[in-house]
Amino acid sequence: MIPQRVYFLIWPIWYSVYLFERITWYWGHIPFSKSLRLSALVKGCRCLEIDCWDGSQNEPVVYHGYTLTSKLLFKTVIQAIHKYAFIASDYPLVLSLENHCSPPQQEVMADNLQFILGDSLLSDMLDDFSDQLPSPEALKFKILVRNKKIGTLVETRERRNSDKHGQVQEYEEYEEADKEEEENKVKESETLAYLKGYPEKETESKNLARLPLFRKKRVKVALALSDLVIYTKAEKFRSFYYSKLYQQFNETNSIGESEARKLSKFSANDFILHTRKFVTRIYPRATRADSSNFNPQEFWNVGCQMVALNFQTPGLPMDLQNGKFLDNGSSGYILKPQFLRDFETEFNPYEIPQNSNPVTLTIRLISGVQLPPSSHSSSNKADTLVIIEIFGVPYDQMKQQTRVIRRNAFSPRWNETFTFVIQVPELALIRFVVENQNFLTGNEFLGQYTLPVLCMSKGYRHVPLFSKFGQSLEPASLFTYIWYVR
Repeated sequence: MIPQRVYFLIWPIWYSVYLFERITWYWGHIPFSKSLRLSALVKGCRCLEIDCWDGSQNEPVVYHGYTLTSKLLFKTVIQAIHKYAFIASDYPLVLSLENHCSPPQQEVMADNLQFILGDSLLSDMLDDFSDQLPSPEALKFKILVRNKKIGTLVETRERRNSDKHGQVQEYEEYEEADKEEEENKVKESETLAYLKGYPEKETESKNLARLPLFRKKRVKVALALSDLVIYTKAEKFRSFYYSKLYQQFNETNSIGESEARKLSKFSANDFILHTRKFVTRIYPRATRADSSNFNPQEFWNVGCQMVALNFQTPGLPMDLQNGKFLDNGSSGYILKPQFLRDFETEFNPYEIPQNSNPVTLTIRLISGVQLPPSSHSSSNKADTLVIIEIFGVPYDQMKQQTRVIRRNAFSPRWNETFTFVIQVPELALIRFVVENQNFLTGNEFLGQYTLPVLCMSKGYRHVPLFSKFGQSLEPASLFTYIWYVR
């Protein structure tokens, strides 16, 4: 089933669209492999995280720190990325540097990036006077560096073509402070203000208490690397309140999975207003040492642009990710729905929208065509069933299942009809899963296909199937009749 809508992305300003960029993570004790990173690029990934550390002979290396992963020279990784960066998409690629290197080796990284990437590297502003991010169309075939940055873009422009060798500056970074200790300080401040008769101090301390508790620490950054960061400056997220007051247009935030989940549930509208303006990245919690993935849908629902997934770990999250980006020609950039771009949006994914335009989707599942056989059966004959799942806002999460066709994976026939009422179809994905029923060990996965609901073509359609690892199982498919009305 080919997506019906393949449209040209119109993106007047960066923060007004859905930057569903995919990040590859190399996590836990999975051996670091250059082939994994390249396969992610070939699949259309538009953002890669590179974990950089000091290496021998003044050559920075890439590996997942404090683990048994193998080490690669930083310059070797950049050479490979340069070769495959625009195989699947012409749109900009972001290199998010998890930078643990000393200033001398940061300078080596800067030299490698400039020498290897050449004109592909974005090292200067496109517009001298703009305070908005440029469009992906304007950034075609460009590679952007995401890292800590010293100073403003204007100061970077003034230093252009100057000798920055040996120039190092300190960057003030914020880390979480001890909550109990900081709360005691706030209480002491309020008590002193009350005793001295300054009631306005109480209001001030309450406003300060709205900000998360962070302490400053200083990090040394080589100016040569800092000046390669233009529109993707990495900045610690502190609060929506703080960002609204102080965050600059070219600053991007990283929020941990657990914190982001709490924010999306209890401050969904503030989260949406934040992602409407600033590029926001969600990363897995540290306890995912097995490289497992979270469900990205809950963060897409509030407009998060970069949702970090382990590409080497197959399963439902990666199926959703691959399906989501079938839209817009698999370019890696998808226009946000209007209600996630509106300055005055009141959209909340946990509430049914008042002015929603729901879709009534009807699917008649007719038959299967050469479905994969069971690997758990001596005769390879599967007891096949199909599960149809909808992923989107919580009110749209649902699934229905066919009856089981015994010992037939070659040409099972169901002729069953399913109806789904989808409140927010703009965010909804549909997933077809074929399984072999097994009461003893649990159902066996045979194949799946995921795509955006509004990309589905009406009428009689063959739904192709993919393996657990995302490989095509052609000619295996499901024969369906699809109809929907709004």
